[in-house]
Amino acid sequence: MTIAIIQFGGSNCDLDVLHVLEDVVGTDAELVWYKEHDLDKYEGAIIPGGFSYGDYLRAGAIASRTPIMDSIKKMADEGKPIMGICNGFQILTESGLLDGALTTNEYPKFRCEWTNLRVETNDSPFTSAFKKGEVIRIPIAHMEGNFYADEATLSKMEDNDLVAFRYVDSEGHVTEEVNPNGSQENIAGILSGNRNVMGLMPHPERVSEEVLGSNDGIRMFKSMVEYISSR
Repeated sequence: MTIAIIQFGGSNCDLDVLHVLEDVVGTDAELVWYKEHDLDKYEGAIIPGGFSYGDYLRAGAIASRTPIMDSIKKMADEGKPIMGICNGFQILTESGLLDGALTTNEYPKFRCEWTNLRVETNDSPFTSAFKKGEVIRIPIAHMEGNFYADEATLSKMEDNDLVAFRYVDSEGHVTEEVNPNGSQENIAGILSGNRNVMGLMPHPERVSEEVLGSNDGIRMFKSMVEYISSR
């Protein structure tokens, strides 16, 4: 199995994800420049964080319109797992692979800090290694992480178990005080309707080894690899 890590001009977490997949998880991964068109040989893809195209227009807006995203959509239609982290989440919403939108933080500044997340579902290719309801610790680093969706979309997400993670306190309670960006219903990560596409604002690659202060993030990558192995 080989997982593609999609690179755009301005990506800056690509090498971190490559290190986690190859050196920590122990699976094959390749950096794939956005001008590539054929992703058929890859069993999954990760769109890492960064500032694609300098976040001009809207974060992720230009990257979402590049030809490689047609190949990502094809992968998603084939049931292959696609994970978008931070800017990758923004790209996935801009491309229509995930519902909703990421807007400027409620307090419009760049936030780089630890957050607690509650695992809302373990029924996905990315969260199967977690227990539903457990609290994990993963940092954020963004200025446009304020998740918005209309009431009908939010209701659909709740009804279909499509919220992957919420911002919570250390005890697992959803409060306004621990919401770092104003996201509706403290949403930190979501799934597509067919559950094989996930976007999240926190950075699991930055907490995939104990030396970094937490290894809670590694289970997302291990879940993804296990899912691919079982297909």
